[in-house]
Amino acid sequence: MIQRQTIIYDGPGGPFAGVAVADTDWTGPRPGVLIVPNVLGEKEQDRVTAERIAALGYVALVADLYGQGKRTTRESPDPAVYMNALNADRPLLRDRLRASLAALHALPQVDAARTAAIGYCFGGKAVIDLARIGADVLGVVAFHGIFDPPGYDYPAPIAPKLLICHGWDDPLAPPEAVTGLAAELTAAGADWQLHGYGGAGHAFTDASLKTSTRPGFGYDANADRRSWAAMTGFLEELFA
Repeated sequence: MIQRQTIIYDGPGGPFAGVAVADTDWTGPRPGVLIVPNVLGEKEQDRVTAERIAALGYVALVADLYGQGKRTTRESPDPAVYMNALNADRPLLRDRLRASLAALHALPQVDAARTAAIGYCFGGKAVIDLARIGADVLGVVAFHGIFDPPGYDYPAPIAPKLLICHGWDDPLAPPEAVTGLAAELTAAGADWQLHGYGGAGHAFTDASLKTSTRPGFGYDANADRRSWAAMTGFLEELFA
């Protein structure tokens, strides 16, 4: 039986409210996966993703990077208000990521030596930052992430492995941003791989955007399916 549980944890600017999801039929510690949401913050869409992760035999925690009760929707006057604040303060984003990862490691069902992080859009940027800072994860997966560097020094070599799942027509991460990230990760000695999906744009995993008319944005069933399969294989490799 897959169950959800709200987890309140502390951190800079907290408290924070994440959602842990696990299959209660499994016994003993299992690998843990931190899920970092897109611009809107923790929501039902992320909890469903956590249930899919739990069905693979892992424990998932949907991170809260904004603070308890701080959420937006696409209909909000400024859907990006909380994201923009963290984009303007990448050290604060780094520290909130560390707090969220600590909350995952503290879950009693989690084998803290075997954890990973995945993120979507802004969350993709966030998990790349987790890898950059040498956080205690084996690897990270970014789905249609943003690739600008954080503006602070970080240790090299980058220890966590990286899987970047990228829609090639994403206007928020054009080819020069992709090659820039590749050069950065290579210079930092990272173990990285990039999956580029032709014809796909930003938010290609987001089924709520099936009817999007915004150029370069919207759901792509092929890229969604292929990137999920790539992620599952990547996690199997990490946790073997």
